[in-house]
Amino acid sequence: MATETSKATGSDAFGTWDNYSVLVVDDEPGMRNFLSRALAGRCAEIRAASSVEEAAALLEQRPFDLLILDISLPGKSGVAWLHELREHGYCEDVILITAFADVETAIGALRAGAADFILKPFRLDQILAAVGRCFDRALLQRENYLLRRAIADQPGVAANPVGLVGESHAMQEIRVLVRRLAPLPSTVLITGESGTGKEVAAAALHQLSGRAGRPFVPVNCSAIAPDLIESELFGHTKGAFTGADSARGGLFVYAQGGTLFLDEVGELPLPLQAKLLRVLEEKRVRAVGSEREIPIDVRIIAATNRDLEAGVREGRFRRDLFYRLDVVRIHIPPLSSRPDDVGPLAWHFMNRLSAQLGVPPLALLPGTLNHMRAYPWPGNVRELRNVIERSLILGRFPLDCIGVESRAAAPGEAAADETLAAVERRHILKVLAESAGNKSEAARRLDLSRKTLERKCAAWQV
Repeated sequence: MATETSKATGSDAFGTWDNYSVLVVDDEPGMRNFLSRALAGRCAEIRAASSVEEAAALLEQRPFDLLILDISLPGKSGVAWLHELREHGYCEDVILITAFADVETAIGALRAGAADFILKPFRLDQILAAVGRCFDRALLQRENYLLRRAIADQPGVAANPVGLVGESHAMQEIRVLVRRLAPLPSTVLITGESGTGKEVAAAALHQLSGRAGRPFVPVNCSAIAPDLIESELFGHTKGAFTGADSARGGLFVYAQGGTLFLDEVGELPLPLQAKLLRVLEEKRVRAVGSEREIPIDVRIIAATNRDLEAGVREGRFRRDLFYRLDVVRIHIPPLSSRPDDVGPLAWHFMNRLSAQLGVPPLALLPGTLNHMRAYPWPGNVRELRNVIERSLILGRFPLDCIGVESRAAAPGEAAADETLAAVERRHILKVLAESAGNKSEAARRLDLSRKTLERKCAAWQV
């Protein structure tokens, strides 16, 4: 039997789930029609199938955010199929429905991994309430997981992305290019030194695209242990490895319909580069420990501070993956080459951070701005942001500012004539000492990558 399709056209008092899709599996034409009509106008797309075989074929073609699955189906039962799906890493919610049930059946359905269990005949409000609970729970789980990652891996960056601020010719061209590329499905490679704002550009591409209503999922490829990154990206089944107590979808699954931002993609180990290439070409992922492939609909934006062409020549980066990622490139120059952006960025961070910290903003006098424009900013925009935050905390700028009276510094405070580089060195070493020499902890507190911290410490011979 051919599958049936309904497209969303309206809404009602139960609300809409415009970004979600549903697959209805029931052998009764009347029930398929009832559920399709009930969800039409509320969900982005509803597909219906009359058997497990038809439903499995649809899942091979594209992902669905929710399954509504009858228990009594010809051939294989809904419960048996659900068991198989869970064993192969399927993590989306499933609502089981049946006309014949007892307590034992209900318990078996929930043990199989059903999110809800509804007995036929049911009212319209019952099924809509169950669907709403599933979508609310799925959204909350994804937001919580991504927020935990943002807090743990990139404090303050992913959670609070800023705009593409700047008046330089380079930044104006970047804004034009971002607006041009955002609506397109093309893969984008963003290059530039660490701290220049590559994630900001990626977030802007997402927010200006048709995927803005779906997740923007950033992942720092250099911050994940090599033996865990495959599970992080592709997910894993229960028992796939020690500690895998339950199945979990990977970041590709969490980004369904949205954008996956692969930051520092040049740090991926070669074996995983091959698997990533296959996913990008086939648009399917396989969880660790699973034999089943899951179709994905995700836009890829990658970023690197490395010279990937040199990596290709040296055998550290796959040539075919490089060409697959380098469809369109955006290069963000270092802040030292665009001094016209220092002032707008400083004002932007001053207003934003003063509100966050609950302290009054500082005046950015012409002499202060001139000094800041002349500074080379080796840490780029991230360093500028940290300087502004430090200045707000201290109540003055920790650099030789015009209009700031020179005086002796209190213990732990910057002297008025101390250079910005010296302030940075003293602050980093202080945090490193407070972290008992633990560079990973110090890097987290400083909002730096461990590699950046190690490079600075090596230059200072500490």
